[in-house]
Amino acid sequence: MAAVSKVGIVGSGAAGLTAAILLADAGVEVEVLEKESGPSPLGSGITLQGNALRIFRQLGIWEEIATKGFAFSELGLRAPDPAGTVLSVVDDVRTGGADLPATLGMYRPDLADALRRRAADAGVRISYGRKVKGVEQDGGSVTVITDDGERLAYDLLIGADGLHSAVRAAIGITTEPEPTGMGIWRAFVERPADVVRTDLTYGGPCYIAGYCPTGQNSMYAYLVEDAQDRRVEDGPQIMAGLAAAYGGPWKEIRASLDHSARINYTRFTTHLVDGPWNRGRAVIIGDAAHSCPPTIAQGVALAVEDAAVLADLLTSRDELDDSLWAAFTERRLERARIVIQGSVQLGQWMLDGQIRDADVPGVIATVAAAVSQPA
Repeated sequence: MAAVSKVGIVGSGAAGLTAAILLADAGVEVEVLEKESGPSPLGSGITLQGNALRIFRQLGIWEEIATKGFAFSELGLRAPDPAGTVLSVVDDVRTGGADLPATLGMYRPDLADALRRRAADAGVRISYGRKVKGVEQDGGSVTVITDDGERLAYDLLIGADGLHSAVRAAIGITTEPEPTGMGIWRAFVERPADVVRTDLTYGGPCYIAGYCPTGQNSMYAYLVEDAQDRRVEDGPQIMAGLAAAYGGPWKEIRASLDHSARINYTRFTTHLVDGPWNRGRAVIIGDAAHSCPPTIAQGVALAVEDAAVLADLLTSRDELDDSLWAAFTERRLERARIVIQGSVQLGQWMLDGQIRDADVPGVIATVAAAVSQPA
């Protein structure tokens, strides 16, 4: 018997839907509250490391996303020169195990679609246009108050509602994401034939110039710079200008950076709720609880691991008590801390101009070792 019978989840991203699927599969009644009016068709590419793929295989969607994405297990490093000289190609760490690729690149809306369909099959109810205004608890239940005044009661509330989590604020957790000083341009474009893995270039006009194949005909490219005020409508011109310094596939990528490309700009942030992520019968997971720069591409993996561990504890115990929350904290907090510290350290070395002398392989190895074992 599960520790809860009716769960509300705020947010229909990867963390929220992963938790919803696993709980619903165990017979728990689950409702997902999403503030947007419907599924979003927007998005660019996403990099999924092996420990995220391990969770998606547990959900039963691995084969579907594998056919839609682009799997690879190598990482390339290029020089910031006009030829894009390949400095090395190394085997990437298979953090999900030897029977999964190190990385899967895919179109973000395709992943969202696969999760939503799987959730529907499990009996999850997704309610759109539901914004959280407040949260109340009486010890035996938790009530969500929506912006239209409706009151929705659950045994447990999971806040999987992102960086600027309404649930986090409503339950009195004051930790907020802080900028790291970097910003990233991303563009979803046609894949050149020679883009068969992620290649990273450190240096040149950007801190990082990289790309990730996401399908047979698609990829996303990214350029990391100092955080600054940018207008997305200026993206094609700015990205093309920055990309002009890089060779290899960047020459072909640059030609695709016009107004038909899907381009966005975001700033890197970091935060970690340092301590229990619950307050009574409400808990936050994913980006609501922690965020890190995408320098090690572990954001989604951490989020879905949170969801899987929480669902495991909720469905394997009879009571929602302090021992359950202590076990959740023990399994998640330090693991998240290692990833966040590693991601932030890599970014800080770049900001300080020390990346060439830094122990980048050591940081990556530390993070990989931390996440290679199931959470």
